[in-house]
Amino acid sequence: MSDVFASAAHSFAELVRQIPTAALDGPGLGEWDLRALVGHTSRSLITVSTYLKTSAAREDVVSAAEYYVRVTPSALGIDPAAVAERGRQAGRDLGADPAAKVGDLVTRALADLEAADDPLIEVIGGLGMRLRNYLPTRTFELAVHGLDIARAAGVDYAPPPEVLTDATRLAAEVAVISGQGPQVLLALTGRAALPPSFSIV
Repeated sequence: MSDVFASAAHSFAELVRQIPTAALDGPGLGEWDLRALVGHTSRSLITVSTYLKTSAAREDVVSAAEYYVRVTPSALGIDPAAVAERGRQAGRDLGADPAAKVGDLVTRALADLEAADDPLIEVIGGLGMRLRNYLPTRTFELAVHGLDIARAAGVDYAPPPEVLTDATRLAAEVAVISGQGPQVLLALTGRAALPPSFSIV
C-alpha cells in the first residue's frame, strides 16, 4: 500500500529537482503557473500527514475510485476558486527552494506513514475513509500532476512503472463506476476515440 505511494513521492521530489528555476513563474496548468501547480501537487504529501492526525467516526468512502466520485468540489459544494487559491498558496509556501521543501514534505509524510497502521481518517468534506483506500488517490495525483509538471517545464519524465500501473488501474476503476467504462475500454483497445477534453476526474 505505502510502497507505491513512497515510490510516487520520491519520483515527484526528483522531478521537482529537475525544474529550471526560471520555469516556475511560467505556465503550469489552467489558471495556475508552474509554481502553483507544484504547490498543488505537494498537497498530496501534506494531506497524508494532516489526515493521519484525524479520526473519523464511520467509513463513508470505501474505495479510491469512490473518492473520485464523491470527494469532488462540485459534489461537496466547494468553490473551484477556493481550490485554485489553495494551489497558489501552496506554491507560495514552497519558498525560495521548492525542491528542498518538497524533499522535506516527502520525508515527513513517509515517516508519518511508517508509524501508522490503517486508521479511519477524515478526508476533505469530513468524510471517513481508510488510509489504505486514500493513499492510491495520492499516488494518482502525484502521477498525473507529475506528468503535467514535466510537460509544462519541458522536462523528460515518466513516473515509475508501479506508480503508472496503480494510477492507470484507478483511472479505469473510476471510469467504470462513473459509467464511462465502455468508452475507455474501446479507446484503450483502439476501437474508438474519446471525445475532446474527455476526463474521468
